Amino acid sequence: MNATKHCKISVRRWGGQEDDYRPIHDFIDSTKILCADSRHRVFHTMWAVNLIVVPLFGHTIVNSDGNEVDTKDLCERDHLLVDYANKFIPTLNDFVGAIEIDSAPLKVTIRQQVETLHQRYATNSELSKLLLSPLDITGKFESLLLTHNSWFLNSVATQLFELDRRLTDFDLSPDIAFTHMRFESWMDNGLTFPPSAKKLQTITSRS
Repeated sequence: MNATKHCKISVRRWGGQEDDYRPIHDFIDSTKILCADSRHRVFHTMWAVNLIVVPLFGHTIVNSDGNEVDTKDLCERDHLLVDYANKFIPTLNDFVGAIEIDSAPLKVTIRQQVETLHQRYATNSELSKLLLSPLDITGKFESLLLTHNSWFLNSVATQLFELDRRLTDFDLSPDIAFTHMRFESWMDNGLTFPPSAKKLQTITSRS
């Protein structure tokens, strides 16, 4: 579903005009530039909503009708759930669990590159906390590929922090994560249920 359709859903639910909501819906789908299929939906998680979208846009927005709209509710109800057929919202761990790096030497190289890149930003405690948050949530080192890359640092982090874009080569680009990420059927508009929602699948099948 494209951003315009999400905006129309928001207008029906909250009032106002489509342009009131377009910046948020565009941002959630900004990862489409990184991956052409549904694997791009790493921002369709509460990790991204709580730690990136809400800090960027604020806890509430005021639409053109003067109505205050909760940003988290907007993201959940008008975008994330809709893209998964209103069945579930996947976790960051669901996406990270699909990342497979089979080569041991490559794992060592990537770990070194992530650690080196992080040192550039380690003095900014809030930024460092955000960059490390995928590891905190999933316990998996490969999750850091989602934040330790040229796109996240130059296009996302610069919007959240007083940070200049780096005009330099990066050892890590975002395509590394998607190259090693399996495509799972649950990513495709909720055709199946992700690991985090297996119990929900059981309940749904019984009802």
